[in-house]
Amino acid sequence: MWRRRQNDAEETALTEGVHAASALAAHLQNGGRLLPVEAADVPLTVGETAFADVWCSAARFYGTNVVYPRSTGYWENHPTFGRQWVPNALDARRRREAEAAAEPQWRDHTPARVVLTSTGVRLRPTSSMDWMPFDHCLLTDLTAGPHGLVLSYSTCAPLLVAGPAASWLGVAIEHLRRAE
Repeated sequence: MWRRRQNDAEETALTEGVHAASALAAHLQNGGRLLPVEAADVPLTVGETAFADVWCSAARFYGTNVVYPRSTGYWENHPTFGRQWVPNALDARRRREAEAAAEPQWRDHTPARVVLTSTGVRLRPTSSMDWMPFDHCLLTDLTAGPHGLVLSYSTCAPLLVAGPAASWLGVAIEHLRRAE
């Protein structure tokens, strides 16, 4: 029962986020502009303006190295073939599981504070004290949906920003990209 209420609240928040994004798109198409907001403790450069300061879920899309324990077999003295290594049948399964886990996928899912500025997106995961800069000038692709925003950059792994504010951020970032 509690989970259903939580899902209902999440869906309501996402719907409100989509409506806010639609309202922002209409506002910007009619000649409106983004309004600056106060973003405390965010290191901004001279002339950089903050337009949003929100909490979202963030993740990165990348693959890793294949790592798994090897060689748990044994040596056997076979009467016909002589001494030979007999691999453990679990090694093949472990290798397949490790290869699947190393495939490119969304990793490092974490809540994060996201600040949209005139220069780019500034992201600080809850587990970090450092701000990660993602500048608009390096943005190669933006894919927005009601549940998330995927930002692809020329110099790093794609960034997924999810949550109620993602739709609004997508509209605002696209507007800032066109304004440059």
